[in-house]
Amino acid sequence: MKSPVDSNMNKLYFGDNLEIMQKYIKDESVDLIYLDPPFNSDRAYNVIFKDKTGKKSASQIQAFEDTWYWKEETQDAFDEIMNGSYSAELKDMMRSFVEFMGRSNLMAYLTMMAIRLTEMHRILKSTGSIYLHCDPTASHYIKILMDHIFDIKNFRNEIIWRRSQPKSHIKNRFSNSHDVILTYTKSQSAYFKPLYIAHDPEYLKKFYKYIEEGTGRRYKLGDLTNPNKNRPNLTYEFPPGSGNIRVWRWTKERMLKAWKDGRVILQPNSKIIREKGYLDEMSGSSVTDLWSDIEHLHGSHNESMGYPTQKPVALLERIIESSSEEGGMVLDPFCGCGTAIAAAEKLGRNWIGIDITFLAIALIKKRINDHFPDAKFEVIGEPRSLEDARALFNQSPFQFESWAVSLMGGQPFKSTGGGDTGIDGFLYFHDIHKKYYPIIIEVKGGKYQPKDIRALKAVMDRENAPLGVLIALHKPTGGMEKEAAALGKWEVPGTNRKCPVLQIVTIEELFAGKDLRLPDTSSTLKKAKREIREKEKQQKFL
Repeated sequence: MKSPVDSNMNKLYFGDNLEIMQKYIKDESVDLIYLDPPFNSDRAYNVIFKDKTGKKSASQIQAFEDTWYWKEETQDAFDEIMNGSYSAELKDMMRSFVEFMGRSNLMAYLTMMAIRLTEMHRILKSTGSIYLHCDPTASHYIKILMDHIFDIKNFRNEIIWRRSQPKSHIKNRFSNSHDVILTYTKSQSAYFKPLYIAHDPEYLKKFYKYIEEGTGRRYKLGDLTNPNKNRPNLTYEFPPGSGNIRVWRWTKERMLKAWKDGRVILQPNSKIIREKGYLDEMSGSSVTDLWSDIEHLHGSHNESMGYPTQKPVALLERIIESSSEEGGMVLDPFCGCGTAIAAAEKLGRNWIGIDITFLAIALIKKRINDHFPDAKFEVIGEPRSLEDARALFNQSPFQFESWAVSLMGGQPFKSTGGGDTGIDGFLYFHDIHKKYYPIIIEVKGGKYQPKDIRALKAVMDRENAPLGVLIALHKPTGGMEKEAAALGKWEVPGTNRKCPVLQIVTIEELFAGKDLRLPDTSSTLKKAKREIREKEKQQKFL
């Protein structure tokens, strides 16, 4: 599935991020890396898709399993570190880790992260930064790795993001309510832009409590006396002729000008000189390493796509704005549902996203196209020919099914109870009364015969689905086509439109753009809202 890569276009890669970085990304070509890798929490995360008919609970499909196992590829990665051109210090560290914890799941996680973080160090520019999102499960071990790979002197912050309210039902410990974001730079010359947020209302009420007559400007008063008493050049009488001699923070010339401009006042019945600090001249409060002002995404949030571990766009916008410039390159090697990519596109950055599932790739493609209909990006690694599709099926039947469903804009499905339910995806449509109906999608990549049509019809009856589609990798037999045609047509309620009860379409036909005779299914997947890029906002005011 190798294809020519346009070096000037944003890119979305399907595949193992280690292989993608090694094969496609040049040394010192990335300005900012944000990664939110699986935390090794020993949980399976599912994407939640709502059943639009209201007859069933939400369906789920596993997005990823947050457990890393010691297996052949892990041993290969460990051997690569031990025998490859890695530093002696990293080899010693990994050897100590494995002696301490054995070939455990945690050691597998650290091994796979070590080899990837080393690649990220290679591709990061000297002025670049990396933000690694994690939780307490393994953050202390990850920090040791990053201290070595990026150098402890390039550690910048351990950002604490308060992502949720504490759970009151926990009785044997304090509730977990935060994630950790470890921040490192490639060098001491890394780009960084300080950010500010609005002052807390209680802070304003307490300190900016004065209102200037005539202008209505809110201000606070600051002390101008100097705590250092041994400053002859700052020791003088002020106001002139008052006999009030002190050591001041400012020179006499600056003090006199501020007095003339009304920026310095003498408080009534006092010899204390105060400076007016106007609220409208302040940038706000500096953003610190404690982030409690960005709300986590609950299921009903308008940003939520049902993807597990989805982060708020505001979180990624803060990271990208502070640590990259417009036109810079942002990489997310575990891009999930594409929040970092969406934020990068909005803020005028170039981007590279990588994920190992077609579920994520399909979600990101739809999200970016919904947010920014004119966005230009290249998807690398997804099948572009029948030969590619066959190769994907042979490599991973599950990923093949997910990809095939995405060709129709469908909602992928796998039973969380295990086993083959005969359903690989859903489409939804509604009649003139807004009543929703499901369309069952089944994907077949191997051998099939007429009995598969009868089996799919049985699934449709079980699910009360009036219509079904079988996506076939190979051309169906004449008997299958005859069996499907014999099922007749179904009339969409409230219309004169009739659709075949069951249709067969090949991958080759989908590549060619064949239109199936189906009702409008555009409401199947949640549509992300149209976004306006920051540059477009600025141009509106010119």
